[in-house]
Amino acid sequence: MKAIQFIQDSNEAGSAQLNEVPTPVASGHDILVKVEAVGLNPVDYKVRPELGDDPKTLGYDAAGTVVSCGDQTSLFNEGDLVYYAGDVTRPGSNAEYQLVDERIVAKAPTSLAATTSAALPLTALTAWESLFDRLKIIPEIPAAQEGKSLLIIGGAGGVGSMAIQLAKLSGLTVIATASRQESADWCRKLGADHIINHHDDMPAQLKELGFDHVDYIANFNDIDSSWDAMGEMIAPQGSIVLITEHSKHLDMGGPFKRKSVSICWEFMFTRSMFTTDDILEQHNILTRVAELIDEGKLTATANDNLSPINVENILEGHRRLETGKSIGKLTVSGW
Repeated sequence: MKAIQFIQDSNEAGSAQLNEVPTPVASGHDILVKVEAVGLNPVDYKVRPELGDDPKTLGYDAAGTVVSCGDQTSLFNEGDLVYYAGDVTRPGSNAEYQLVDERIVAKAPTSLAATTSAALPLTALTAWESLFDRLKIIPEIPAAQEGKSLLIIGGAGGVGSMAIQLAKLSGLTVIATASRQESADWCRKLGADHIINHHDDMPAQLKELGFDHVDYIANFNDIDSSWDAMGEMIAPQGSIVLITEHSKHLDMGGPFKRKSVSICWEFMFTRSMFTTDDILEQHNILTRVAELIDEGKLTATANDNLSPINVENILEGHRRLETGKSIGKLTVSGW
């Protein structure tokens, strides 16, 4: 089968190769999927500095058709259209076929083409786990969050785009950050109640909106530049979830200690990386997301597509993501 693989870390075209590799065989909990479309994410280019000289297949979002099932599978049949985010420790989705544990896979939304479905898994899982597993917000029960507010730092990105919608379904007042008019418009379209600019004084902007503080903060952007502001904006006994790396020392004392703030990390690959006892929960989450999409309660966040799946388009996708100005999700489809 064909696979797009990377070596070392370079923006040179030679860092990506189109290689012929053996088609894997499904066994155990794995299913073999014929990949029809892939979604691109910042993790795709962020892992490149860690690569050596051995070619590695990247890609952590896909939609495709099940072609065979391992002997311990029970969730899918050959011919099912599925979507998933995969496992960062295994070969990725930038290949004609991919092995993936069925417990982190779900049937794709019936109302969407594979190209659109491929944009959803990683960001939907990250947003869902951030809000409901880490911040302990009660999903889809507005009364449980009555009067509660959530600040999403990085509202127009892939994760933020899903989190805005999930938070609104759960009854929260949502303040999203966006620094450009087009990204602010995108956040409003998805349901954000208020917009502030993360490049300006965020606490002051919150106060202008009438908020002395917020109950929850989901930071899907830069931690370093917003750390002090988060300490000022979070409510006493509030909760913060983080998903990105930091490059400087973070002072966990100060306002965070005085306010008894809960700070937690979200890493979508934890369940698959460690084969946790609740690994099946990712199948359940993606199944519910597909239902919400088909019911018209969630909007897919695919905003651009490149075709076909080849070295040039994968590299172009990485370049666009590295600008930090992407809105929604970018997909690449078709072999």
